[in-house]
Amino acid sequence: MSNTLDQIREQQKETWDRFSAGWKKWDELVLGWLKPFGDAMINSARLRDGDHVLDVAAGTGEPGLTAAALVPKGRVTVTDLSERMLEAAAENAQKRGLDNFTTQMCDAGALPFADRSFDIVLCRFGFMFFPDVVTAARQFARVAKPGARVCAAVWSAPEKNPWATTVMATIARHVTLPTPAPGAPGLFRCAAPGMLSAAFAEAGLVDISEEEISTPMVHETPDRYWTFMTEIAAPVVAGLAQADAATREAIRTEVVDLARQSMRADKVELRSTARIVTATRK
Repeated sequence: MSNTLDQIREQQKETWDRFSAGWKKWDELVLGWLKPFGDAMINSARLRDGDHVLDVAAGTGEPGLTAAALVPKGRVTVTDLSERMLEAAAENAQKRGLDNFTTQMCDAGALPFADRSFDIVLCRFGFMFFPDVVTAARQFARVAKPGARVCAAVWSAPEKNPWATTVMATIARHVTLPTPAPGAPGLFRCAAPGMLSAAFAEAGLVDISEEEISTPMVHETPDRYWTFMTEIAAPVVAGLAQADAATREAIRTEVVDLARQSMRADKVELRSTARIVTATRK
């Protein structure tokens, strides 16, 4: 079992390092698109100036960067498995003049922090990719101070997330994709209502609540949506790798056409929906 988890961890690290250039290129768009989810988490976490905040699997830095600006007397530590992603996060902090922001490369299942270290623990779109969801939840509970809020966002059901399914379902119609093992890391692994809440409860967290929020992903043109998804989404790239040139072009044409049908006010708008799960450390 541990060998499998180690393999998943290494695959995740390699994937995020490989895609870090795409994430950096599209950082401004991604930060704007995902901001409502981070804001909902910060609101739910009841951030106060002076808090020491931990943001796990923060990628290029959010929502930790926003939190750091809100707690000038506090501190924010962001972690990720990918060193390259954290380099982008540190650059973002520097650009914003945040000096209460530090990065730490580590695995969510083995956080290198003392027990009861943080007032707030955040994790936006990380749990779906952790090798073991409950192990990570236990780590979050361990490093949280008594009374600390733990808050995570995970993607909701596929049908509520056409930003992802528009391209993935099209690929699946043209290419035979491997069936993931039950519970394997993936975009919608934590989508079921109550799934992450149950992991939080198992980790000993209390006062657990869930809310669902939606926001559109907006692109200037259908072609830009296609380019974006092929440069930041590992499952898209993996799926397209199974296709020959003609099939790949057919997929692209279909996706661009679907994106065109989602246009409003001359821009592509695709719905994205997440579940915000908040709990308290006893």
